[in-house]
Amino acid sequence: MAAFDTNRAQAGARPFGFGLTRVIAAFAAWNDARRTRNALNRLSDHELDDIGLCRGDIDRIARGL
Repeated sequence: MAAFDTNRAQAGARPFGFGLTRVIAAFAAWNDARRTRNALNRLSDHELDDIGLCRGDIDRIARGL
């Protein structure tokens, strides 16, 4: 009986879903940054100061820098 491996992509061919995976990852990163930015913007200046941040730091923190 012969075995046939269907899990390998052909040489030089891109597997289906490679681009879709990148789009989903980019969307997830954007959504995480959006949620972080919204949560930090809801804090008062005093609460931000308690965790060592100021309003100007929010975008940098949300981008993960």
